[in-house]
Amino acid sequence: MPRSVIVHENFLRRVPARDFPAGRAPVAGLTAVQAVEVFRAQLESRALDLTARAMQKAGQGFYTIGSSGHEGMAAVAAALRPEDMAFLHYRDAAFQLMRARQVPGQSPVWDMLLSFASSAEDPISGGRHKVLGSKALNIPPQTSTIASHLPKAVGAAYSLGLARRRPPEHRMLADDAIVMCSFGDASANHSTAQGAFNTAGWTAYQHVPLPLLFVCEDNGIGISTKTPEGWIEAGFRARPGLKYFKADGLDLYDTYAVAKEAADWVRARRKPAFLHLRTVRLYGHAGADMPTTYLSRAEVEAEEANDPLLHSVRLLAEAGAMDPEAALAAYLDTRARVDRVAAEAVTRPRLHDAKGVMASLIPPPRACRPTNGPEPAARAAAFGADIGQMAEPQIMSRLINWAITDLMLEHGEIVLMGEDVGRKGGVYGVTQKVQARFGPDRVIDTLLDEQSILGLGIGMAHNGFLPMPEIQFLAYLHNAEDQLRGEAATLPFFSDGQFTNPMVLRIAGLGYQKGFGGHFHNDNSVAVLRDIPGLILACPSDGAEAVRMLRECVRLAREEQRLVVFLEPIALYPMRDLLAEKDGGWMRTYPAPGERVSLGSVAVHGDGRDLAIVTFGNGVYLSRQAQADLAAEGIAARVIDLRWLAPLPEAAMLEAVAGCGAVLVVDECRRSGGPSEAIVTALALAGVRRVARLAAEDSFIATGPAYAATMPGRAGIVAAARDAVA
Repeated sequence: MPRSVIVHENFLRRVPARDFPAGRAPVAGLTAVQAVEVFRAQLESRALDLTARAMQKAGQGFYTIGSSGHEGMAAVAAALRPEDMAFLHYRDAAFQLMRARQVPGQSPVWDMLLSFASSAEDPISGGRHKVLGSKALNIPPQTSTIASHLPKAVGAAYSLGLARRRPPEHRMLADDAIVMCSFGDASANHSTAQGAFNTAGWTAYQHVPLPLLFVCEDNGIGISTKTPEGWIEAGFRARPGLKYFKADGLDLYDTYAVAKEAADWVRARRKPAFLHLRTVRLYGHAGADMPTTYLSRAEVEAEEANDPLLHSVRLLAEAGAMDPEAALAAYLDTRARVDRVAAEAVTRPRLHDAKGVMASLIPPPRACRPTNGPEPAARAAAFGADIGQMAEPQIMSRLINWAITDLMLEHGEIVLMGEDVGRKGGVYGVTQKVQARFGPDRVIDTLLDEQSILGLGIGMAHNGFLPMPEIQFLAYLHNAEDQLRGEAATLPFFSDGQFTNPMVLRIAGLGYQKGFGGHFHNDNSVAVLRDIPGLILACPSDGAEAVRMLRECVRLAREEQRLVVFLEPIALYPMRDLLAEKDGGWMRTYPAPGERVSLGSVAVHGDGRDLAIVTFGNGVYLSRQAQADLAAEGIAARVIDLRWLAPLPEAAMLEAVAGCGAVLVVDECRRSGGPSEAIVTALALAGVRRVARLAAEDSFIATGPAYAATMPGRAGIVAAARDAVA
């Protein structure tokens, strides 16, 4: 017999017999009416679990991960306010059901059953996944995450303090709100979670406001691996920067009282706290998981005997809030009601084609206040003597610095964050003076943790800010890339465009640095970025292009709510010359404020018809050198700078190569997984016949004299060009 049926029959048998698990008397805090409301949310959560299993068995539901045993989260919801943003553990249906009772006009059972049935009418995901979440309830959707939502919860909490001082245009959260995020005891061990706890404590230790309540739902097991007894308490009771609270999640009165105390503490002190909540897990981990395959029957039955609903019935009776007969009737009525609603929910339309599934990959645009560029007086004050140098050619790093300054003057919601971006001004000086111009709350020197940097940006975007985080080197992104894939990019997809993460992530990367760093500071792997649906990947080749493109990237994030990565070629930051020493051929003057290039456009250098060289980043610089060498040999070439690596500007590229005898694709990234794979495919599918490719070797990059040996060079491009036109 399924364990869910056993637990159900135990409830039907034990309530009339007054056979309740032992526990202490109800503590003060909840009124009788409030306690009954919490209990009804618990009943709905349990009924939804049972109905979801029946739906899956009948082929009308497609994924189950239950909340049974975690019904105490309903009392946590009662202790918070609907204005408090909640990032939920996947077992927190009871929390969402209880919060819905605090907000008029909600139909949470119907909404959640539409999600279970993968109906296109599901109000949160539009049928794309079984998720908890609701725009009206301030609950961004979470899928089956393993603590990946904790860094952004830290970021959202940080945004509350900054929003008090500098309210952004699209502010979402109230002044006195707090942020809550919940997770399991097993997830607390994940490096992502540990980074978030450390970041929260590190921030609070410096007396920076961070009103965040961590809630650890400790059921003592992660899938089949037990959590050592006492491990969570030992790890968090005395953790620096985190106030520890502990409650019995099987006791709705105790849970409410302690959660209220913790929430009030966080709200008053604007500091993070950790609520350790004892729970049990019923029915196994998820789907058809059988707990008796890895736990003894005695252990499983002991957990079932501690059913939170049985504890709630006893407590309600002892408090005089509801007698057991009424509680049993409510249980049966709730089961019947949920089954009736489910019978209708499974008839509602579902997604059936790629167009419907992909409709929310790209978030909807939003109305923004019009801007006319930075104020002249503010600009003069910020730039100082630099203004007099803007008419003179400059290197790329300095032009990017000026572009960032102008953008931050124009848009007060832009916030920079990253390792060394403030006082030092970045490893390569790209953000020099920016913190002095705008202050440490808009240019944040973070701790050394890429997951926390990205989480800070993602969380701040939840409250209307436009984050511009920096990852110091492209290779460092690989420590944290799931924050882009699993959190930022999927948020509009799983919320039907209701929640978004607009941001511009700046990354210094690619190769060709002489004598510095090897593969960790010279990384030519961009496959992970091009593989993320909905992400825009921009890569400039010179300083003026960088300025115009960065302005477009900010517009895309601000007005179109896009997730944008701006990949800056490190080796071109200081580049001055192109063809000869001191020719200044790669320096540019600063484009006037307002000048930008549009997404999907390309740049074309030259009008040669013998050959089109299609490239990007460092490849543009090297190809421009090769272009001059080829001209001396009588080969007329044009160089096409793609600018955008995702999505590829295919239409503009095809127009730019039209009329050329041959095409050479120069790709500084690796042969396997580099952009050239897609570029060559697009050219071939469009009927371009003569296409050649020169790409980097499938190798890491070395330090020393061989720093560029595995990548295309000037001479190699010339040789490949000769072959292409021969």
